[in-house]
Amino acid sequence: MLMALRAILVSLLGVYGYTFFKDYKQVKNQGKLDDISPVKIGVLGGLANFFDTLGIGSFAIIVSANKFFKIGIKDRELPGLLNVGCCLPVMCEAFIFTTVIKVDPVTLFAMLIAAAVGSYIGAGIISKLDESKVQLVMGLALLVTAVLMFCSKMGYIQGGGDAIGLTGINLVIGVIGNAILGALMTAGVGLFAPCMALCYFLGLSPQVVFPIMMGSCAMLQPVSSVKFIKEGAYPRKASLILGLCGAVGVFVAAFIVKSLPIETLKWVVMAVLVYTGASMIAGAIKNPKQEESNKLAA
Repeated sequence: MLMALRAILVSLLGVYGYTFFKDYKQVKNQGKLDDISPVKIGVLGGLANFFDTLGIGSFAIIVSANKFFKIGIKDRELPGLLNVGCCLPVMCEAFIFTTVIKVDPVTLFAMLIAAAVGSYIGAGIISKLDESKVQLVMGLALLVTAVLMFCSKMGYIQGGGDAIGLTGINLVIGVIGNAILGALMTAGVGLFAPCMALCYFLGLSPQVVFPIMMGSCAMLQPVSSVKFIKEGAYPRKASLILGLCGAVGVFVAAFIVKSLPIETLKWVVMAVLVYTGASMIAGAIKNPKQEESNKLAA
């Protein structure tokens, strides 16, 4: 079954690659590629996906860096950048971790398919929202992720065990939960932290979480990415550079770096999530008021 799963992932990557480069070439020929700094987005892609491979997550880092370093990605296009740009790196992660960590094939396959279905539904909704709604959804999603990370860190979310698979009602809960997380991921919320919480709650081994959460992203991101690409709701040039440099970051983390002060980094990421989530919500509240003022002035 694992061989079949990997065949599916390769097929999804092929569909994603074909759709992306076809759209990229068309927009490039029209001279309408986004104007961003290749160096900034490249460094960001490498670093964010380096930490992603270590289980920290990349979405919060990318969203926050976009504001802090004025990279220039519009808030409305951030969900598209996160899904389309991080697709290749997470595919690399999935192949690495499904190879080196033993996990029940039925559990892995079921939860990955669920995430893909959820993402397809979610992307169709998120890609059509206006900027203020995207800001609100992303802000709330980031704050929820921060709360889940904090609860896990402090031990408030109990669970965890040594199981490598799920059966019965726990498998049903895992499948439904991962489908919801797949849908939320298209809004810009990273799947890693809530997926960790879900797996721990269901009694899975901490090691098993890695192939499940990375495989889920690898299964759902090509699906959601194709939706974002067809809607044109993403920055093409930034996504390409982010993906290529991100893949380099994945391999550096997986095969060269063995340990980092991960617990300290998790506190930093939680602070970043709270700050960025609050900023997004503030922007969502401000935008409608600004639009109303502009209408009155006109």
